Amino acid sequence: MFPVPFDEISRGCKLFQLQGDYLLGGLFNVHHATLDQSGDYRMFQVMRFSVEEINNSSILLPNVSLGYEIFDHCSDTLSFPGVLNLISVNGSIKPRGHASKYVSKVIGVIGPFGSTETLTVAPLFMMNFIPMVNYGSASSAFSEKVKFPSFLRTVHPNKDIIRLIVDIMQHFNWRWVAFLKSNDAYSEDGLELFRKMIKGTEICLAYTEELNPSTNYSRMFKEIDLQRIPTIIVFARKLYAETVIQSAINSNVTNKVWIAGDTWALNKNLPKKEGIENIGTILGVSETVVEIPGFNDFIYSSKHKRHCEDARQQKFCNQVCNCTSLNPEEIIAENPSYSLSIYSAAYAIAHALHNVLECGEGRCRDNITVYPYMVLAQLKKSNFTLLNRSIQFDENGDPANGYYSIVFWNQEGQAEEIGSYETHPLVQLSIDDTKIKWHANGKVPTSLCSQECPEGYAKKQDGIHKCCFNCVMCRNGTYVNITEDAYRCVPCKPTEWSADRSTSCSPRSVEYVSFTDGSAILIMVVTSILVALSLATAILFAINYNTPVVKSAGGSMCFLILGCLSLCSISVFFYFGKPTLACCILRYFPFLLFYTGCLACFVVRSFQIVCIFKMAAKFPKLHGWWMKYNGQWLVITVALVTQALLLIIGYASRPPRPYNETFWYKDKIILGCHVGNPGLLAVSVVLLASLCFLCFAFSYMGKDLPKNYNEAKGITFCLFVLILTWIIFSTEYMLYHGKYIQTLNAMAVLSSLYCVLLGYFLPKCYIIIFQPQKNTPQYFQGLIQNYTKTISQ
Repeated sequence: MFPVPFDEISRGCKLFQLQGDYLLGGLFNVHHATLDQSGDYRMFQVMRFSVEEINNSSILLPNVSLGYEIFDHCSDTLSFPGVLNLISVNGSIKPRGHASKYVSKVIGVIGPFGSTETLTVAPLFMMNFIPMVNYGSASSAFSEKVKFPSFLRTVHPNKDIIRLIVDIMQHFNWRWVAFLKSNDAYSEDGLELFRKMIKGTEICLAYTEELNPSTNYSRMFKEIDLQRIPTIIVFARKLYAETVIQSAINSNVTNKVWIAGDTWALNKNLPKKEGIENIGTILGVSETVVEIPGFNDFIYSSKHKRHCEDARQQKFCNQVCNCTSLNPEEIIAENPSYSLSIYSAAYAIAHALHNVLECGEGRCRDNITVYPYMVLAQLKKSNFTLLNRSIQFDENGDPANGYYSIVFWNQEGQAEEIGSYETHPLVQLSIDDTKIKWHANGKVPTSLCSQECPEGYAKKQDGIHKCCFNCVMCRNGTYVNITEDAYRCVPCKPTEWSADRSTSCSPRSVEYVSFTDGSAILIMVVTSILVALSLATAILFAINYNTPVVKSAGGSMCFLILGCLSLCSISVFFYFGKPTLACCILRYFPFLLFYTGCLACFVVRSFQIVCIFKMAAKFPKLHGWWMKYNGQWLVITVALVTQALLLIIGYASRPPRPYNETFWYKDKIILGCHVGNPGLLAVSVVLLASLCFLCFAFSYMGKDLPKNYNEAKGITFCLFVLILTWIIFSTEYMLYHGKYIQTLNAMAVLSSLYCVLLGYFLPKCYIIIFQPQKNTPQYFQGLIQNYTKTISQ
């Protein structure tokens, strides 16, 4: 322990001291760096009034009196003697006392005002958990209970004030802003919080400046004008705020929106400055002002008493107040922003002491030793009503309920309340815009780096600030949603579409040819007729199997061709309806496989005709081998097996599958089938094309054979129709991509089948039914004899 010589201070003014059973400490900036002492002196008097009112109460702390010892926190260096006095016991200090045994001179301390001053002295009170209830330090640092375990405050932290400022800016859609601050913990914390809170919003911090005695205000305003910043937040101490506004008037700054922090929003002098109406519109945020009953009378009565001794006898400034020049009206008219906070702080400590002393039934227990930690524990549990306001603290020692006023400096030089803000139980912002007389022709000023983009245009950032941008049109297939991301054209989903300059996507219409479609019904009916005609032809050929016409047509091979035609027709039915994997396979597999069988039959049939009439004499051994080993069936089998293997391998590796065609129509989805393995499909098509070429070659070689034996002409006609059909379809496929391409594909398949049935079998059926005289051996022998005579000549 070491002695502290406070005997000089103890002789101070009566204004600063009051005897009582329990002592409150007070730290106020009565003379803080300004000649204007009335505002700080008002705060000082609120504490004196609060204690005297508590002492006069018969309900709160009955038969117990509170005293106070107040020190003027005029500077960091000269304030320490007063702080040390408050934490001393009998003139001595125990730097590391045990909280459970430490009996403090004071049961709690109120103040000081500024965050920087509080950061300097607060650790001294934290050592032994002396409750420190602050009325004006808003820095977020004090919410950290590890560092400041016995610190509570009745003023709201910066995070609430900054949140309100951000909400006001969003309410008026102001996005391009400057932030002016002073060099202290309060302003530094405010700037850091502002930067955090505007992340994820449309607000951009375009300019910041630290205000100090050497600030070049003329240069600062020129830079703000150069960046076309219309909104300026001044989050600084009262002294610097006053200097900024006066400099703006002197520099002829015009057409700005000024947002005042809580330290100067209710300033009584600035709104009356000459020329202030020219700088623009001034809005402010402040703690809600609540009139304290009886305070004005207290000020009037106090000013008629002489409290101070000769100030010249005082060694320290801490308890000297030469405020005799202030009249009651000046004090009463001063900024009332923090009066309720001081009033609440005094009552919070009084209620906590009331609970520690177990007061009730008009008395408090007098046998309880009060330790600071006991008062602190009760402070944290505070829950009482004061002037219709609930006084509670959250887990960080901050006020649990937030009430704010939004003010407008009107033409009469008054801070007129135009809105309110509450943080509990829900955040509620209310602003009456009609009360604001804007400088911009009565309209809400804009505060944007770049004008908003037209609908359907995305922003492309220009520079380091996202508020500065160019506008880029979102093309079809993309859209911009400004509520999610105004800086990107978002691609639509594959199932959606959009036009140019869209703000959303619309579902694509899904199209396919259903079984109930008229064209589908017609094609399926015609296909059924094909199957019926094939069956009727097979029956007719079976009945007339031994006739020359049937034998010349191929005999038993005709039944294979007719069977393949019927099996090919299966494919036609799977071009309709919603595609599935099975549908896509059956759409191609039967036609490719069994049409290969048809063409293979035509190849060997054409070859046989040429072989019989032209090659048998020239190549007798080859003819003998062909007849001995049934060469025609061997060729057909090889062709069918080869095609079957190609299709099976191709479908096993990559089968045809359903797919959505979205490329050709922006607003439609055409359901179709992907061909599967394109390589093996190409080989399958090459095989069919090779068979067609062989058919055509052999048919051309037999063009001059006898009429009734000239099957080559019928085959050539079939091939011509077949090739023409697929040329027409290929052209349509390249030009048209709608849903009816499936119908056209089915028609091409059906045409390929009918050209065989009608081109090859119909003439034979006609002879069998209507010209039976030509279906005799004698008739055919006569044709052969005439052909033999012709070629011999």
